[in-house]
Amino acid sequence: MTAHATSPTPASVAARVAAIPHLSMDDLWALWDDHFDERPNHHHRVWLESRLAYRMQERAFGGLKPSLRKKLEEVGETGILPKQLRGDSQRLLPGTVLTRIYDDIEHRVLVRGSNDFEYQGQRFKSLSAVAKRITGSHWSGPVFFGLKAPASKKGAA
Repeated sequence: MTAHATSPTPASVAARVAAIPHLSMDDLWALWDDHFDERPNHHHRVWLESRLAYRMQERAFGGLKPSLRKKLEEVGETGILPKQLRGDSQRLLPGTVLTRIYDDIEHRVLVRGSNDFEYQGQRFKSLSAVAKRITGSHWSGPVFFGLKAPASKKGAA
């Protein structure tokens, strides 16, 4: 058997991942069972698809290094990016969705481009304008959405 028969190519993995949204729920669950030891308590299809896509790529190409996984978990827990990544956070790619839970409501903002954000179907020129719309008071948008540490925590991060 050749190496190509045992090692998936990026194209073959991409094709399998691209096929996931077109699977029936029965086929989606069968694929899930092939890749995971147990099923989740919910049946949110988009979440299942994203986890399967990640797992398939992880198995084909390897997972995250433990040090990177730890950093990502810290960002998820604290909402504060490491200092070396903060500058990059200001250059958000179009299609990025920012989420923030405020007053027990999840608020989602779509980054459409530079200085172009969409929240609840309305366009805004800054994240600060979105944060003000959500809270009713002035906020730094990057701080509100966890892209930047508040001024009082800058030295601590």
